Amino acid sequence: MEKPIINYETLIRITKAISMIRDPEEILLITVEGVTSALGIKGCAVFLFSAKTDELKLACSYGLSDEYLNKGPVNALRSIASALQDGQPVAISDVTDDPRVQYPEAAQKEGVASILSVPMIIGDKITGCMRVYTAERWEFTLNDVNFVQAVAQVVGMALEMCRVNKGLKDSIDILKTMRDPKTLKSQKRTPYEGVPKSFARQEIAETSA
Repeated sequence: MEKPIINYETLIRITKAISMIRDPEEILLITVEGVTSALGIKGCAVFLFSAKTDELKLACSYGLSDEYLNKGPVNALRSIASALQDGQPVAISDVTDDPRVQYPEAAQKEGVASILSVPMIIGDKITGCMRVYTAERWEFTLNDVNFVQAVAQVVGMALEMCRVNKGLKDSIDILKTMRDPKTLKSQKRTPYEGVPKSFARQEIAETSA
């Protein structure tokens, strides 16, 4: 499988779109769809970390089935744990043969072959993670990892701003203000790399000028 080339233009397009939105639901929707489109992969999901339960709570996803999303609680101590414990990206090239995958059978049934998990870090605090899922075996390159890390950092900061603006105590509390992540749908986005319509029109106009 030929990989798409991830460049600064793609990253700027996604991050600029995120910066234009103040609603956490739209921020998350733009992020997961944009990353999936940019990498040409099966799907993407953002999880927020709950210190009370040591679980990763789904905030938003794209390209993944309800059955897979409902497979069971995602334990931060068992599911690719080192991404949160060490604060470093973790690449799983084969979900069928890696003990760090909490639900390998569910991943196989979903058609997931490889997973990249990247922590979202605000200051010295890990608030969650972004995970990308591929349908074919994928040896993640440094370019892939750097791209996902950069987007995860931007979305993490955007969600932190939403938390502060809403007067919430912790990042996980954002989920209490949102609809069910499995039913989130947006009316403001287009297939154009997950960018809002206003920005997509601006980008097209500039390209045509």
